[in-house]
Amino acid sequence: MEWRHLFTVLTPTYNRAHTLERAYRSLCEQTYQDFEWVVIDDGSTDGTRELVLGWQQEARFPIHYAWQENRHKKAAFNHGVALAHGELIVALDSDDALDTNALYDMAQVWRDIPEQERGRYAGVTGLCVRPDGKVVGDMYPSDVFDATSLDLTFRYDIRGEKFGCLSTAVLRQFPFPEQIEGFVPESMVWRAIARAGYKNRFVNMVFRVYHDSPDSLSVQGRTSQQHALGLWLLAQDTVVECLPWFRYSPKAFLMAAARYTRFGLHLRASGRTPPPQYKLKGLASRLLVGLMWPLGVALYLRDRMRA
Repeated sequence: MEWRHLFTVLTPTYNRAHTLERAYRSLCEQTYQDFEWVVIDDGSTDGTRELVLGWQQEARFPIHYAWQENRHKKAAFNHGVALAHGELIVALDSDDALDTNALYDMAQVWRDIPEQERGRYAGVTGLCVRPDGKVVGDMYPSDVFDATSLDLTFRYDIRGEKFGCLSTAVLRQFPFPEQIEGFVPESMVWRAIARAGYKNRFVNMVFRVYHDSPDSLSVQGRTSQQHALGLWLLAQDTVVECLPWFRYSPKAFLMAAARYTRFGLHLRASGRTPPPQYKLKGLASRLLVGLMWPLGVALYLRDRMRA
């Protein structure tokens, strides 16, 4: 496919007119301008449309606005990926901002990968900082570091919010599962990409300025009841699909097995059942969950007492 731009900056948004300008201003200040901005409005009722249409008239870069009925961020993300004309997607939340040189630096890192090898890479990932300049989470073990996202989590134990760009072609192969209602952890998609053999180039460069918003998941907390299905799915993915990485971090897998029971009980208590295509497979997964079942029950009971 012939791409019109190197980057599509993709912003799913829902009633964030009060923070969206921060993202827009950071795009206006970019030192690299070969990009488009795709805004997917997930049913906002706060004047987001008028705001974005006004920016279309003044911006030096193309802005594409699309409205959809409220179907959650994952559906808005898939919608934006389908509309993208950039080779790489930069998923910028509607309450955050890019570092001034973010797109320039991402472009340089991507082009440093030999062209004949880029098809094996999912993208480029760097760091986030808070408004005071403090890096969020861990830095990478070297300034240029190639690995899969699963290796990063389980083998190297790198934690904290990270940010970068991802291949549009790869993302179109691995859409978010829209048939699942509500919150689905983004890491489920990144893990599927990793299991398919795609690496990321990780760099100790700052790409995003991370802002806490009162209505964000990170501030609200992923409560046991509200996000039980998404958290159960992540636990299921860990103990079923990620077992080749068990040897690097056994404790992480044992705790995931306990969460499988914990959030499964929350689902049952609320009258919901997990999607039938997601279930335990194989002896190892069943043994893990059985071993950690008492802890899972204890964590569930603790949640209920706190509630």
